[in-house]
Amino acid sequence: MADRRAEDNAVISGQPQKTIADFDPPGKPKRNKYAFACAILASMTSILLGYDIGVMSGAVIYIQKDLKVSDVEIEVLVGILNLYSLIGSAAAGRTSDWIGRRYTIVLAGAIFFAGALLMGFAPNYAFLMFGRFVAGIGVGYALMIAPVYTAEVSPASSRGFLTSFPEVFINAGILFGYVSNYGFSKLPTHLGWRLMLGVGAIPSIFLAVGVLAMPESPRWLVMQGRLGDARKVLDKTSDSLEESKLRLGEIKEAAGIPEHCNDDIVEVKKRSQGQEVWKELLLRPTPAVRHILMCAVGLHFFQQASGIDAVVLYSPRIFKKAGITNADKILLCTVAVGFVKTVFILVATFMLDRIGRRPLLLTSVAGMVVTLSSLALALTIIDHNEERIMWAVVLALTMVLAYVAFFSIGMGPITWVYSSEIFPLQLRAQGCSIGVAVNRVVSGVLSMTFISLYKAITIGGAFFLFAAIAAVGWTFFFTMLPETQGRTLEDMEVLFGKFYRWRKANALLKQRKQVDHGDGNNNPNNPEIQLGTKGLAN
Repeated sequence: MADRRAEDNAVISGQPQKTIADFDPPGKPKRNKYAFACAILASMTSILLGYDIGVMSGAVIYIQKDLKVSDVEIEVLVGILNLYSLIGSAAAGRTSDWIGRRYTIVLAGAIFFAGALLMGFAPNYAFLMFGRFVAGIGVGYALMIAPVYTAEVSPASSRGFLTSFPEVFINAGILFGYVSNYGFSKLPTHLGWRLMLGVGAIPSIFLAVGVLAMPESPRWLVMQGRLGDARKVLDKTSDSLEESKLRLGEIKEAAGIPEHCNDDIVEVKKRSQGQEVWKELLLRPTPAVRHILMCAVGLHFFQQASGIDAVVLYSPRIFKKAGITNADKILLCTVAVGFVKTVFILVATFMLDRIGRRPLLLTSVAGMVVTLSSLALALTIIDHNEERIMWAVVLALTMVLAYVAFFSIGMGPITWVYSSEIFPLQLRAQGCSIGVAVNRVVSGVLSMTFISLYKAITIGGAFFLFAAIAAVGWTFFFTMLPETQGRTLEDMEVLFGKFYRWRKANALLKQRKQVDHGDGNNNPNNPEIQLGTKGLAN
């Protein structure tokens, strides 16, 4: 009878009957498969850098034997690619604004293809360095453009998940490089290292073909005045048509296009040779842009200064210092490092949009401080004892794996996710290129000095130094970095600019969101909800 009366009341009132489900908060939208596919294809460019890092760590063992080069020459060979990549990352901002994000990715693959072949056929050290130069330019292009494209094509609900893909593929490339080391190590010395390096050309072929199936970035299309094309891409990559319209409106506003202008082709004022962009970034930045730049540069600096490339590039030497002398076992240990990095970066991709950037980042860096300190302690004990201390050896190996796990679950992916999503539209390409430049300079300096560093202050002392740098990084992140989870890319200038007082801006944005989108359905004090649920309960 109660059900009958409820139906009669609904008919009389002319209102559709509400159920408890009507008052539930909206569910999380399903992941956009089209945006997912675009992010995968774009991020595959990062596999080029990962493969080079991983394969070079083992290849240098055989290069040194075959070409009879010194430790200093090995340091330069390993680390110089990072400095060469500065040329590519510096040019990538202008290139991507000129020919588009998609064709810049194709260009990155083509350059690296040429570099890998040159390294594979190198008859001597000088020719090998030239191949590193060409490959480094391709790596610089890939590092800058992959996170920019992915951030611009991703809906806000899954931007953290999708923009972490470049780091996933860097780790996958490192693992493939380690496996390549082990697989080709059985060949004659003069042939093995050449195949290790030359095989890196293969992924770039598939990459160049796959990228042609991708759409252009909607933000780049708007900057070119192609609103019709941008609208089509946004309809496909957004979680709903309403979100697509909202994203288009925000991009138009950021690009200086009037809101009422909805033609398929419009005229957009071009910036002269990018000079205004660099002035806004470096010479006359607003407080928000200055804060954004500080955060991006700080993230990239501490990511590399805390020693990740020393562990990845010189892991065979670290394992040898830890007491493992068999070459096959050393290479198998490096494969384990690559496997752990890859597994934990995959875990991180699913946690970024659920837990948020700050909790993951702070947990990751804290874990790095502990594991680096423990690794330094273990290596110091091993170094000061002539007899083999088994527990110290096990501790050193465990801490290497734990360190790369903590790095991969936060510091690794969040550096690229965060720095690619916080810059304003007009400054994004150049801003990200600055971040990449800092990343590669620090990585290059570290890679080219690590052997000399640990010979000067011992291997344990080197890792105590990295632990101290990571501790300073944790303090910087805790103080200066606001949470960006769920924010639109065009929200960032409101969130930044308060520096260490950013929490006030965060509270303001939350309040604004509640006012803009709140309809009272989630308010427990709403009398209509209480009446409706009470009636249903009876």
